[in-house]
Amino acid sequence: MTAEKNLENLFLDTLKDIYFAEKQILKALPKMARAAASEEGKAGFLTHRDETEGQIERLEQVFEILGKPARGKTCEAIQGLIAEGEEIMEEYKGTAVLDAGLISSAQAVEHYEIARYRTLKAWAAQLGLKTAIPLLDANLQEEIATDQKLTARGEAMANPRILAKKAG
Repeated sequence: MTAEKNLENLFLDTLKDIYFAEKQILKALPKMARAAASEEGKAGFLTHRDETEGQIERLEQVFEILGKPARGKTCEAIQGLIAEGEEIMEEYKGTAVLDAGLISSAQAVEHYEIARYRTLKAWAAQLGLKTAIPLLDANLQEEIATDQKLTARGEAMANPRILAKKAG
C-alpha cells in the first residue's frame, strides 16, 4: 500500500525535478558558450553557469532543511529543451542567426525554471518552510534577471539584423 500523496511529497518531487534540471543546465551552458558567435553571448552563458552553481548549492540547502538527500529526479522537460538547443547549435552552426537561436533556447529553459521556482516558493510558504523561501526566491530572482538580459540581448542583436536583411 502506498502512502498518501500530499503537498510535501509534491514539493519534494518538484525540488528533485529542478535539482536534476539545474545539473543538466550546468553541463549545457559551457557548450552554449563555445557555440556562441559573439563574445557577449559567450560571456553571458559562462556567467549564468557560475550562477547555476550557486543555485544548485541553494537547492542542496533546501534538501538539508527537509532532512532529505540532495537527489535529482529525471526531468524530461529539461532534457527536451536542452535537446532542442543542441539541435539549433548543430543546424545553425556558422550562421548569422545562431546566437538568436541560442538566446531563444536559453529563454525556454529560463521560463521553465521561473515556473518551477515560483511554484516551489509558493508551496514552501504553504508548508511553513520559512527558511527555504529566501533560498528559492534568490534562485527565482536570478532566473528572472537572466531572462531579462536574454530578452534585451535578443532584441538588440538579432532583430536589427533580421530587419536590415528584409529592408535590403
